[in-house]
Amino acid sequence: MAYDSEMNPRSERIAVALWLAACLLLSGAALAQNTERPVKMKDLPKVVQATVREQSQGAVVRGLSMETENGQTFYEVSLKVKDHNKDVLIDTEGKVVEIEEQVALGSLPPAAKAEIEKQVGKGKILLVESVTKDAAIVAYEAHFRTQGKLREVKVSPDGKEMK
Repeated sequence: MAYDSEMNPRSERIAVALWLAACLLLSGAALAQNTERPVKMKDLPKVVQATVREQSQGAVVRGLSMETENGQTFYEVSLKVKDHNKDVLIDTEGKVVEIEEQVALGSLPPAAKAEIEKQVGKGKILLVESVTKDAAIVAYEAHFRTQGKLREVKVSPDGKEMK
């Protein structure tokens, strides 16, 4: 913004307000790169619909969403499978990218379970999920409450903390 020595205080305030508004719009556009919105089955590409049908066999579809992360589009189906939740992330070609599935803490490998319990300390574990990519479990995520705050810890199957 060029400075005009003839600007009065009111004009300066307006110019600053316009500059701030432009900055907010630009930062909003940057944040909008990572978005999520609900969708209906009919709105999904045919290959994604086929994957959703395949993944949801024997389950109840709780919801569908379209996500944009760093300019890339994904679809997520949230399922209820018997007594637990399962979320399946699918790319635009219908390939399963990631599965997060609720599991019992006792079912984890000993090293992963021990690290989660260490990280949680005196907190209360609310939910544990396995994270699967390319048909292999790559991590476990535990959601817990400690000192009144909700937190999450992610560990590898061999018990190493992940960021």
